[in-house]
Amino acid sequence: MARDKAKEEAVADEPPKKKKGKLFLVLGILLVLGGAGGGAAWYFTQSDTKLAEHKEEKPKPPVFVTLETFTVNLQADGGGEHYLQVGIDLKVTDPTVVDLVKLHMPEIRNGVLLLLSSKSAEQIASLEGKQKLSADIQEQVNIPLNAKATGKGVTGVFFTSFVIQ
Repeated sequence: MARDKAKEEAVADEPPKKKKGKLFLVLGILLVLGGAGGGAAWYFTQSDTKLAEHKEEKPKPPVFVTLETFTVNLQADGGGEHYLQVGIDLKVTDPTVVDLVKLHMPEIRNGVLLLLSSKSAEQIASLEGKQKLSADIQEQVNIPLNAKATGKGVTGVFFTSFVIQ
């Protein structure tokens, strides 16, 4: 009888061991699946964030302001009188600067007019002369806009027409 009790106890001990093994197997599978699901969720949220960052980095379309045509007498260089007729477009940092340019238009036109009339035909006839004139106009236009302090202003000056007579 003692032997039967020992067998029964041995048999009774075995099934719980099998149940514990299955329990650990199920828990392991759940742990792996949970980790995979969490990793996938993290990956897809990071992808959405990166896509949102890329969408924000799209370059803004350029904003231009067209100034009325300027016609000025150029400085006499000994070869007679010369006239300059020039069309100018200003590239600005953002649409709010357009309003600033319109607000300061009399100051801007005066500065550009004085700058243009201070040049001679020889100074602005070459490519280098036109590029320097463009840089000088940009600097002159940014003065009333207070571009150095605000960081907003004219970033480019483009000649749409340029006639020296």
